[in-house]
Formats: sequence, structure tokens, C-alpha cells
Amino acid sequence: MTEQYVAAIDQGTASSRCLVFDRSARIVSVGQKEHRHIFPRPGWVEHDPEEIWRNVEEVVERALNEAGLQPSDLVALGIANQRESTIVWERESGRPVHNVINWQDTRTDHLIRELGGPVGQERFRERCGLPLATYFSGPKVRWLLDRIPGLRERAESGEVVFGTMDSWLISRLTGRHLTDVTNASRTMLMSLQTLDWDQELLDAMGVPRAMLPEIRPSSEVYGEARGQLAGVPVAAALGDQQAALFGQTCFSPGDAKCTYGTGSFLLFNTGQRPVMSSSGLLTTVGCRIGDEPPTYALEGAIAVTGALVQWFRDNITLIASAPEIETLARTVQDNGGCYFVPAFSGLFAPHWRSDARGVIAGLTGYITKGHLARAVLEATAWQTKEVVDAINSDAGMAMRTLRVDGGMTANNLLMQFLADVLDVRVVRPIVAETVSLGAAYAAGLAVGFWPDLPALQANWHKAAEWLPQMGEEQRARGYRKWRKAVARTIDWLDEDDE
Repeated sequence: MTEQYVAAIDQGTASSRCLVFDRSARIVSVGQKEHRHIFPRPGWVEHDPEEIWRNVEEVVERALNEAGLQPSDLVALGIANQRESTIVWERESGRPVHNVINWQDTRTDHLIRELGGPVGQERFRERCGLPLATYFSGPKVRWLLDRIPGLRERAESGEVVFGTMDSWLISRLTGRHLTDVTNASRTMLMSLQTLDWDQELLDAMGVPRAMLPEIRPSSEVYGEARGQLAGVPVAAALGDQQAALFGQTCFSPGDAKCTYGTGSFLLFNTGQRPVMSSSGLLTTVGCRIGDEPPTYALEGAIAVTGALVQWFRDNITLIASAPEIETLARTVQDNGGCYFVPAFSGLFAPHWRSDARGVIAGLTGYITKGHLARAVLEATAWQTKEVVDAINSDAGMAMRTLRVDGGMTANNLLMQFLADVLDVRVVRPIVAETVSLGAAYAAGLAVGFWPDLPALQANWHKAAEWLPQMGEEQRARGYRKWRKAVARTIDWLDEDDE
């Protein structure tokens, strides 16, 4: 029998990739290409959707060519995508009416305060599991409808449609206007109970139902691809962090993973019930396989982690490449009392303060570039600890193991410090590309390429682990200082700031 494969498109914040996997979940080939970030004004972050689509076509071709494969060698295609990033396009022509508004974009800050009214950011949490924040898609759609002349009328008639990046790709691939339940759960427009668009939320947000995609399970054949992948079933879509949870095979309540990329996202499986957070976390859909009941998760979203290393490299220029930060940080024994809170786009979980801006605290004449490098790395661990403490409180159980993935996990100094401040076992799998793997797994399940979840778990293997070595007194002292630094970021923006 001819060998068969599953492909996954990972449309991320910084680049688009296509990975091909075999039945043992080994990576056969990879194609990747970065796209531009567009910054029209401070706090605004956009992408060109047509550039992203061209890049997706290119990386698919690269991945197939590298492996010497034809589309007929693929049994299914899965999609993982940057979540919350928002696009509106014409239904008939497929032409975008505006650039993609990226998830990091803060232009809706004033709208968020208006929508919250006297209730504030908790106004919609009971229905959609999310606090009012610039992060999510619904307010971004509302901003476009308010700002582009005639767009609301076109949306109400269904002439223009909204989607997150999964919808954009599915539309281009199959001609259908769909989204999956994990991406829909990040819009502030879907009910966590019914898993459908919620009319009360739509009315409050001012978004017409006629422009919304149909919500489908995460693992299901949506249709056959056209063009270069003609005939390949498009059989899965998940938001990238839910895809990583699936790729890490965190299928049981209490399982947790954190992906360390541009930002970092920690998801904790809560099983078949949504747990509403009182600690600043997000309640989200983890996955839905076909007609099975959905799995829910608590999530802590951290806006800036790997992006801080990139900023340190590109804007401060003390290092020439991201891996060099570990070497520089190892020139000192500790942070010298210096803490870096990277609230570049405000603070995400568990604070949700869009008025915050970054600070470097504890500076003295003693501080060197090595201490700054160490503070940059430690910021990722301390932000993770804030999220883990919130999860332990909301879930009513203590996390014991954290599965990690993403580019930053190659930094051994950071991973050890993470285990130290969390006081848990930190484990990295052999296949670190868990976002793409999760999308491939979900697509493969939909077409029977893999039979069930235990078959996927059998593919998971540990590559490295880190055990805590830090004493409780040192951990508590460092965390106390971190919280003091965080407090200094709050309430930076004024009403008259643009």
C-alpha cells in the first residue's frame, strides 16, 4: 500500500507554515514563510490578508515538493490559526475590505470601555466565558462596521462576511463560509452553552448575524480543497492554542500545556464542563470531535513573551539572534534585582488591563546587559506563574505537570527557571511542533487515518524535562518583587492618549 500523509497549515502571527506528517506523527517536510506586520498607528497591528493567502499557497507547494509528494498522497488537511485576528471580505468576490486586524491590536480600547458601561469588563463573561478586552474578535468587527462607510448595511445584507483566519483559509480552499467551535469561542459572540451565535451578545456588540460563518466541530470534513490541493479533504480547524493542547494529547481533565511563542498561552483541560473564572482567566472551548460533546479549557493568555526577546534583539540590539539571549543571561547569576514587565499591548491574563504599559523596575548602577537579558527571560516565567496560580484557584486543584512547546522551550535556562518558579515538573515532547500536529491529528481522526485518541497518545514521547530546584523562600521573594513591578505598569494611559 502506498504511504499516506496528513498535512497541516499553521497560519500564525509571524508566518504561515505547512507541515506534512506520517502515520507515526513524524514530520516529513516543512514549508514556512513570514509575512509583514503593518503598524498604521501606535497600538495598531495589521496584516495583508492577500499576502497571507499567497504565502499559504507557497508553503504548501514547498512542503509537498520537499517530500516529493502529490496532493493525492494526502488523506486530509487540517488548519491551525492565529486566533482573534479579524478579517471582513466580500462574499462573492472574496476581496477583503480591510487589512486583518491582529489579535494584539488595541484600537478598540475606547470601544471596550463603552461596551462595558457601568458593569465593566465582566459584562458578558457568563455567556461567552470572556472578559471585555481588545484581544477578542467581536469588538474588532464592531470597529470596522463603525468606521468603514456603508459596511454595516453590506453586512446586514450578507454581502460582506466576517471570519477569523481559519474562516479566511477555509473559504479560499473550499468556497464555504465556516469556522470551528474553538475559534468561535474567541469572538465574544458565541454562547458557551449552546455553541451557537448568541443573539443577546450580537445585539450588544452590534454585529449582524448575516455576516457570521457557520460554526462546525473542530474535527470534521468541511469540504474538498480546490486549486493546488484539489480533492484533498479539509477536515479540521482549531485555534492555534487549542491545536497545541490537542497535539500535546492533553485529553483528560487536569492536563495542561503552555505554548511559548510570540505570546504564551496556557490551557488547562476542564473536561466537558465550562469552568467560569473568578481569577482573570478565559473559559474557552478546547475541542469538539464530530458530534461528540465538546471539551472545555481554562486559558491564561500572555501577550508578550517571545516578542520581548525579539524586541530586545531588534530594538535594543544587545544580541544579534534570539538564541544569544541565553548566553548573555548566563554571564550573571541572577537578575540583580531587575524586573521587566512587557506590557507592550497592556496586560492580558490574569489582569486584563489595556491601560498598562511596560516597565523595567529595580534599576541600579549595578545592572549590566546580562542582568537585563536575564530579566527578559524571567518575565516569561513570572507571567506564567501568575496564570498557574489563577488556574489552581479556579479549577480547585494544583497543577502537577506542565507540557511545553514552542520556540522558547529550546532555552534551557528559561525552562529551568520556569520549573523553579512554578514548582512543577516541566516536560517538552520530541515533536515540538504541537500546533501543526494537533491540526493534523484532528484532520486525521475525521477521515479515519488515526482510529482514536489512544492511538494519538501512543505517539507522544518526552524529549526533555526540568524539575524544580528553587527554595520556597527565594521563590516567594522573587514573586513579591515581580508583583510590585506589575503594579507599576497599571493606569499608564490617560483619556487623551491616542
